[in-house]
Amino acid sequence: MYQKGKSFLEIQIGDSASFTKTITETDVYLFAGISGDFNPLHVDEEYAKTTSFGTRIAHGGLAASLLAPVLGMKLPGLGTVALETTTKFRKPVYFGDTITCYVEVIEKVERLKAVRMKIVWTNQKSEVVSKGETLVIPPG
Repeated sequence: MYQKGKSFLEIQIGDSASFTKTITETDVYLFAGISGDFNPLHVDEEYAKTTSFGTRIAHGGLAASLLAPVLGMKLPGLGTVALETTTKFRKPVYFGDTITCYVEVIEKVERLKAVRMKIVWTNQKSEVVSKGETLVIPPG
């Protein structure tokens, strides 16, 4: 029924995958409920108008979470275990932005049988909204 993702041996440096999603108001409210982060910058338009952004923005963690379907469903895929992830936020994500999370294998760590990947999140204007790295153990 399920097909395991790529193994450590199958993965090559330069392999890549991505996932794209448009961030909706519903996504932001659901994320607020799941995370418990009801900062008015995310959920109160009148408050958000008084900030430097001028409107509500999505939680940084919401956009960052688009990494999960890439790792768990695409590369390496089903059975992947994440060991660490770093994320540097560069630009806000607004309601209605279409965010693509792209990963590319940059290193194979033999002693851990793990792979390191660079991560870049971009919006529909091809602007980098976040970037980082992740270290994962592919399925066995």
